[in-house]
Amino acid sequence: MPRRFLQRYMPRPDTLKRQRSLRFMAPLIADPGLWLLTRRTVANAFSVGLFCAMLPIPFQMVVAALGARLTRCNLALSVGLVWITNPLTMPLIYYGNYRVGTWLMGSPVREAPSRISTRWIAEQMHDIVPPLFLGSLVVAIVLAVVANVAIRLIWRWHISQNWKRRRQKRRQRRARLESQFDDCE
Repeated sequence: MPRRFLQRYMPRPDTLKRQRSLRFMAPLIADPGLWLLTRRTVANAFSVGLFCAMLPIPFQMVVAALGARLTRCNLALSVGLVWITNPLTMPLIYYGNYRVGTWLMGSPVREAPSRISTRWIAEQMHDIVPPLFLGSLVVAIVLAVVANVAIRLIWRWHISQNWKRRRQKRRQRRARLESQFDDCE
């Protein structure tokens, strides 16, 4: 079941409460509703986490934690998924978001010079920021919706597979019992 798989890798709330750096979040961590693993809470956590990961803003984890609180979804998943945009993947993801934004706005893509400097970035910021934010917002919304639907479908498929396996085991067990009963006669 997906729940067992996720529980294996999730941190425990009591472990997080004991950490000094997270004591200010103790009321948030203590809420048992934010640690549930149901189809709804996991799907919504994927939506919140991936949405926040695509936004080019600082403190994405804090925003994801607040989003988890507002949507009553799994806190650990929503905060952990923000790390999809890490220092290695961030340039590629944000450049892709920028390209989506320029495509939506119909504006030309700014080509980077052979040597990027902070001066060049500062001069180009007024041209780069609007398409970056628009592209990031569109990609974030699309990714959040797709992830939510996909997680719900995967969860449902997994449950139906478990039901089929159980039904098959019951039939096999019944067939064995019937054959044993027939042998006794």
